[in-house]
Amino acid sequence: MSRMEASNGRTDLRAHSPNTRGGSLLEIDAWIASEVKAISPLVDRLMRLIEGSHCITGEEHAVELALREAVSNAVVHGNRLDAHKLVRVRCRCKVGKGISLIVSDQGQGFDAHNIPDSVAAENLEADHGRGIRLMKCVMDEVSFQQRGTEVHMCKRLARNA
Repeated sequence: MSRMEASNGRTDLRAHSPNTRGGSLLEIDAWIASEVKAISPLVDRLMRLIEGSHCITGEEHAVELALREAVSNAVVHGNRLDAHKLVRVRCRCKVGKGISLIVSDQGQGFDAHNIPDSVAAENLEADHGRGIRLMKCVMDEVSFQQRGTEVHMCKRLARNA
């Protein structure tokens, strides 16, 4: 188990690689305060661990895009930039199988069935609203749980990889 903590004490990351019979497994549990400046360092660190696990070889850019968007949404929209509220990222990578990610915030949540269509004519010039569509385009599965305070995402390894 490894642990990363930023000098400001506001980032906490734990990675664990238990021995499994069906291949290598990496589990990550990370938290950040809801500050925009904390997003990139967390996503960059997580992506280094994910890339090192080789669980999604060839799909790293898709996972990074979805992860960055989900964390950004949790910080900005979920926790409304309240640095006293945390964003949690849980990741499970299994070689030959893929990756699952859960990003949680401490906000009020939202109704995932009531999201405006980002490509509808009336929304094309909006300055936000495309993140969820991006996540759904690049990941194999995206769902919202806990009244919208958690996004669950999955990316399977491509069969021809």
